[in-house]
Amino acid sequence: MSLKDFTVPRTARRLLRAEPNLRMFSRLWQINWFFVLLVCCLAGVGYIALYSAGGGRAEAFAQPQIIRFGFGLLMMLGVALASPRVLRMLSIPIYGLSILLLALVLKMGHVGKGAERWINLGGFQFQPSEFSKIALVLMLSTWFYRIGRERMGNPLRLIIPAILTAIPVVLVLKEPNLGTATIVGVIGASLFFAAGMRWWLIILLAAPIPFLGPFLYSHLHDYQKARIDTFLHPEHDPLGAGYNILQSRIALGAGGRWGQGYMHGTQGQLSFLPEKQTDFIFTMIGEEWGYAGGVLVIGLLFLITMSGMLIALRCRNRFGRLVGLGISMDFFLYCVVNLSMVMGVIPVGGVPLPLISYGGSAMLTMMFGFGLLLSSWVHRDDPD
Repeated sequence: MSLKDFTVPRTARRLLRAEPNLRMFSRLWQINWFFVLLVCCLAGVGYIALYSAGGGRAEAFAQPQIIRFGFGLLMMLGVALASPRVLRMLSIPIYGLSILLLALVLKMGHVGKGAERWINLGGFQFQPSEFSKIALVLMLSTWFYRIGRERMGNPLRLIIPAILTAIPVVLVLKEPNLGTATIVGVIGASLFFAAGMRWWLIILLAAPIPFLGPFLYSHLHDYQKARIDTFLHPEHDPLGAGYNILQSRIALGAGGRWGQGYMHGTQGQLSFLPEKQTDFIFTMIGEEWGYAGGVLVIGLLFLITMSGMLIALRCRNRFGRLVGLGISMDFFLYCVVNLSMVMGVIPVGGVPLPLISYGGSAMLTMMFGFGLLLSSWVHRDDPD
């Protein structure tokens, strides 16, 4: 028996051996479980809506979606326990992987609706453009954390993060996927602003944007120009390009104040509403649940967005704040673009409603992003 056995009590030795498990349990307890509950409620809304979209058959859309959510939930909680130091170390490999996947899409991507956006990974269709948004948030947050706020006034320090943002934007545009490319660019710009980019530089860079409209329009693909023309005058081609948005407006109007009843929406159940399980899932909710149900869903989306923003602002360290703000902005843009699209405020762009629309890539990447957000909360008191 060694001297150490006499000097350290047996109970203390057991506690020392159990310290990693105690630390893990402590971190698990510190997770923002209210935010997790909100995410589960949103996924529950998605399950109910997709069950109706499948004509009362769970195996059509709802069952695969809830299985993905269960896997995503475990991934989210696992990522939430990761330390900021580990996440910063992984930011470069994750960003590099996202760029590699975007490049593979252009070489061997699956063509759907005139664009190459998916690649097959072991029988699973994956959309790298969704993953690129989370990878960009992680990469820019790491870069801005390392250079510090005091050096943001030097424009030369912003060249590399500008290139890091431009690469995924250009690759996504080449698929082509204008909607997602715009969201990626806006997320990058928001992180520049949150990191402390000077106002004069923001104004200088933003000033030419209004004058680039005609130039950008001339370089759009024909189907993208058709979407804009359809947005302005959907009644010109009610059975062709304008069909989707006209049916969406009819369904939303038919819902009225309280809706036509669950699984009793005429446009959705009679298959007049296109893409009712993906892009236009909120239209189906509005038709069946009415104005009241739509407001409740929007309120839940708003509550998740604000909770994410508050988590980011509560974080004491710069890296966690930027990650939290970037993920919250990603979720917010998802919601705004999809809701505006189905209401006819902006052209149809194929952006899903997070955790409600059917699809694996968008859900799993969003859950990974939520895990990063919760990691910021768990480690919110860690110093820079």
